[in-house]
Amino acid sequence: MSSLDKPNTPQSDQVVEPNGVIGILGGGQLGRMLAIAAAPLGLKTHILEPDDHCPAADVAAKHMIASYTDESALAEFAKSVDIITFEFENVPADTLNMLAALGARVAPEARALSVAQDRLHEKDFCASIGVRTAPYHAVDNLAALHQGLKEVGTPAILKTRRLGYDGKGQTHIAAHNNDLTETWEKAQIHAWEAVGARPSILEGFIPFEREISIIGARNAKGDIALYDIVENAHSNGILITSCVPAAISKETSDSAKFIMTRMLMELDYIGVMAVEFFVLRNGELLVNEIAPRVHNSGHWTINACAVSQFEQHLRAIAGWPLGDPERHSDAVMKNLIGPEALTWRDLSRQSNTCLHLYGKREAREGRKMGHLTILNSHRNES
Repeated sequence: MSSLDKPNTPQSDQVVEPNGVIGILGGGQLGRMLAIAAAPLGLKTHILEPDDHCPAADVAAKHMIASYTDESALAEFAKSVDIITFEFENVPADTLNMLAALGARVAPEARALSVAQDRLHEKDFCASIGVRTAPYHAVDNLAALHQGLKEVGTPAILKTRRLGYDGKGQTHIAAHNNDLTETWEKAQIHAWEAVGARPSILEGFIPFEREISIIGARNAKGDIALYDIVENAHSNGILITSCVPAAISKETSDSAKFIMTRMLMELDYIGVMAVEFFVLRNGELLVNEIAPRVHNSGHWTINACAVSQFEQHLRAIAGWPLGDPERHSDAVMKNLIGPEALTWRDLSRQSNTCLHLYGKREAREGRKMGHLTILNSHRNES
């Protein structure tokens, strides 16, 4: 953890003390784990979430069932809490602005959310601070897609600018065969229709060696804490495993930490943030995605660190000192997708394994139902 010599912001002296209340927009598994992490700190959590059976409601002190755009509900919610955060980036940025206008303290602020929930804004932000990404082109219609393919090349991926996650809202465009003009034109139409003919972004396909991510936190005083970098494996756009430590060089690790620190500072960010990267064969990094929240690839920190990413987020937004992010164990986190969670009896028998189930009622295909963290101590016992 390092202190950045930056003047205190107005929030830097505002502390949510034990028995204070953290408001969380969103009631999914990330909200659930935030609420669980709040309890040992003596903090209470209130959830605002339209689903009356959301996972976080089981463990939060209160649950307000309301839309994220319900102004009267937001006003009531703001009065009941000391500070408000969010557990996923599809909460409208206008909601955060509305809450701030009501005088509520919100962390992270709307700017970071606005950057991360629009893939074009995200790429433009990276470019503005000199951070590399895959080549990209804005696509608002078929003509823009045609031009983008000329500039970006193929293969490529067409993604909706907003709302897609876990592989949703995107489609692959294969390499172009110049001899099949009619087929190529149909392929473009098919891709445009596959993303719902909505504002999108075309990204060049990157022949990367591995995917990694880093979890970092910053508080209002400018203190920063970075967790060890993890190596991720995906299937059909869904994260399957995160392994720590990642099989990368020190130079690559230092580069990822530098980029994370730069982003936290540029956004004047308060809370936990995740950044996903592609690692090229020469060890260089391209930013794939920014997540202004606690993140799936940081779940291992619950069992392999003294202070998890969830507790760290609460510390950061509540004005507490940041905790030590050092891990005490190597770890592999595995998501339990759909019916995999139904084998909980067998999973719970495994040694050095921590089982986390999210309390979701239906084990649908492709749905994250829980996760496992398998620990392997890397310290020599005296």
